[in-house]
This record gives sequence, structure tokens and C-alpha cells, in this order.
Amino acid sequence: MLQSLAGSSCVRLVERHRSAWCFGFLVLGYLLYLVFGAVVFSSVELPYEDLLRQELRKLKRRFLEEHECLSEQQLEQFLGRVLEASNYGVSVLSNASGNWNWDFTSALFFASTVLSTTGYGHTVPLSDGGKAFCIIYSVIGIPFTLLFLTAVVQRVTVHVTRRPVLYFHVRWGFSKQVVAIVHAVVLGFVTVSCFFFIPAAVFSVLEDDWNFLESFYFCFISLSTIGLGDYVPGEGYNQKFRELYKIGITCYLLLGLIAMLVVLETFCELHELKKFRKMFYVKKDKDEDQVHIIEHDQLSFSSITDQAAGMKDDQKQNEPFVATQLSTSSDGSTNH
Repeated sequence: MLQSLAGSSCVRLVERHRSAWCFGFLVLGYLLYLVFGAVVFSSVELPYEDLLRQELRKLKRRFLEEHECLSEQQLEQFLGRVLEASNYGVSVLSNASGNWNWDFTSALFFASTVLSTTGYGHTVPLSDGGKAFCIIYSVIGIPFTLLFLTAVVQRVTVHVTRRPVLYFHVRWGFSKQVVAIVHAVVLGFVTVSCFFFIPAAVFSVLEDDWNFLESFYFCFISLSTIGLGDYVPGEGYNQKFRELYKIGITCYLLLGLIAMLVVLETFCELHELKKFRKMFYVKKDKDEDQVHIIEHDQLSFSSITDQAAGMKDDQKQNEPFVATQLSTSSDGSTNH
């Protein structure tokens, strides 16, 4: 008897705080996912980093042996300056000296990466004025970009997602949930094909040092706005039609970002995902909802009565003849 009562009380306690339990498991799962990613990246990349460090030490030692007139301190000063310039997008290599990072097309590409929060980091402002302008430009431009993307995605979603789903539901009688799931899968497949696989194949042809995996990696890192900056197109030596190529990449990033947001919005509108998301939200109390409803009803009722009174006053003002006629008739009746 006591066990059954304790079990029922535990069940009621869990059901009452179900949202809090789900949120706790969500936080725990996210932290475990972070730790899992750190363990995998560390185990995969650490051996390659160690090999690269050993190779650089050997090259440095061999260079100093072949050039005895140069001290190790002078070499490190020179390499430090070279690496510092490389972080600003300026290379000391002769095969990369022909590309400018701040011509108009490159600056347009940089502005698009700043506003979309991709930020490859291969080109950064050099002057204090450029850094200050970048801050002001981003503070204004990033909310402006969010507003622009929200408006575009809302309009595209109406024509690409909601109307086709409603058409098949009404015209052919299919279940709306089934049609929405099938449509989301098809739209995701088309988007991945048009903005990942096909551009990856194009980049693998146009970029000499990129294979298909590296090109696909660049597309994913760019359209997900991660922007690591280890692969940046149009930076090769003697890139043909570099200005036009940069403008095309800028258009590709904007269109691809819109397509990704449309796909995410389509999946977020699925009924199953909505139910899943609500598991982690804080539920509103019924008393608060009733208070809000009562306040809304009182406001609406008061506004209706005020409108009615205002309309009556306007009618009286707009009909002076009727008012005077009624007043004269009333005066005559009193005289009689």
C-alpha cells in the first residue's frame, strides 16, 4: 500500500515538473555533446599537429645549418613578422603578391561575410579607422541583415512551403502532416544538391588545390556561418576573372543562406518538431492565462463602448438639422 502511494506520488511529481526534467536532460546532453566533440577532435587532430611541429623543427634546423651567418633570433623575428602579416591577409610569397585584399570586389566579399556573421578571418581591417568603422558597420548592419533575411525567408516560405502543402492537402486529400514531412525531406534534398554538391563540384574545378571533399567542406562551413577561414575561394595565384568570381561567391553565399533558413523554417513548422520543442519550454500557468484573457476582454469591451459613444457624438455633430428640428418640436409641444 505504501509502495503504491509512494510510486503514484513520484509519478505525479515527475509529471508536474516534466518540463524542468526535460530541460535538465537537454542541458546535460548538450554538455556531453561538447565533451564528445572535444575528445574526438583532440584524438584525431593532435597526432597531425605533432607531426607538423616536428617537420617545422627539422626545416628550421636544416635552414640554420645551411645559413650559418643567420642567427636563430633573427630568423624567428623574420618569421614572426611574416606570420603577423599573414594573419592580416598579406602574404610574403611571390606567387601571392598579385592579389589585393581590399579592392572593391574583395571588400564587397568581406562586407558580406561580416553582415552574415560568417567571418572567415583571412582578411581583417589593418587601420584603426577601419576597425572602428567595422564595429559601427556591424552594429547597424547585422540587425539590418537579420530583418532582411527574415522578410525574404517569410515570403519565400509562403510560396515554397505553405502553399504547396496546402494545395496537396486540399486538392488531393492527403494528410497535412504527411505532406509536410515529405515536402520538407524533398526540399532539404533539393537544397543540399543545389547549394552543396553542385557548388562543391564547381569549386573543385575552379580551385586548383581543392578536391571535392574540401570544396564540400567549404560550402558547409560557409552556409552554416561557421566561417573557419582555412579555405577561402579566389585567393589562388593568377585566379582568372577574380573580380567576377568574387561577386559570384558573394551572391552564392547570400542565396545559400536564404535557402538554408527556408529549409530550417520548413522543418521547424512540422507538427512533430513543435511538440518536441514544447517539451523543453516553461508552461504558462492557467491563472495567468485567465488574467490575460480577462484583461484582453475588458480592454476590447471598453474600446467597443468608447467607439460606440464616439460614433454617436459624430452623428449628432454631422446632423445639425435633425437636432434643431427635434429641439423646436419639443419647444412647441411645451408651449402647447
